[in-house]
Amino acid sequence: MKGVVLISGSGSNLQSIIDNASIIDLKIEAVISNNKDAFGLQRAQKSNTPTHSIDHKSFSSREKFDQRLSQLIDQYNPDIIILAGFMRILTAEFTQKYTGKIINIHPSLLPKFQGLNTHQRALDAGEKEHGASVHFVTSELDGGPIIAQSSVEVLIEDTVESLAKRVLIEEHKLFPKVIHWYTQGRLKLSGSNATLDGKIL
Repeated sequence: MKGVVLISGSGSNLQSIIDNASIIDLKIEAVISNNKDAFGLQRAQKSNTPTHSIDHKSFSSREKFDQRLSQLIDQYNPDIIILAGFMRILTAEFTQKYTGKIINIHPSLLPKFQGLNTHQRALDAGEKEHGASVHFVTSELDGGPIIAQSSVEVLIEDTVESLAKRVLIEEHKLFPKVIHWYTQGRLKLSGSNATLDGKIL
C-alpha cells in the first residue's frame, strides 16, 4: 500500500518504518513536515523518499494550513496517512476527510495523558506502568479508537529521559506491526471501533 508519513521532529519512528517498509508491505510515497529543520526529513532523503515542508506559521489559520497539507497529500493518493511525531492538532474537516486512513502513535497508555509531556505526567502521577498507543485519528485529540498498546514498567529511579527512552524502543516495534495489519487489509475502522480480522479491538 502507498503511505504518506507526517513528522515534526527527529523522525525515529519514521526510521523504524523506513527500515521495515518492505516487510510490512508499505511504499512510502512522501514524508511531509511542518518543520523544515526536522531531522526526519534527512532520514527520508537518505532513503530516496520525496520530502516536503510546509511552515504552519506562514498560514493565517489552522484550517488554511490543513487545506494546503491535504492538497499535498492528495497528490500522492495514499492508502494510509501515518502520523509519526506530527506535533499539530488537525482540524475536524481534515480528520473527517481521511476517516479510517489516518493512524497516530502517542507516548502514553491512552486514554491516560492525552496531549504533551506524557512521561513527566506519568512520573508525577506515580504510575506503575507507562507506554505507547497506536490509534485511529479522529477530531478528538488523541481520542480516536485505540488499536494497540505496548507498556513498560515505571522504575523508582526513572527520569523523564530514561522512561522516554524505554517507551521509544516499544514504539519502534509497535508502530510497524500495526501498519502491517493495515496494509494486509486486516485492520479497519468500523464505526467508532478499531477492528482486526473483523473483531473489535
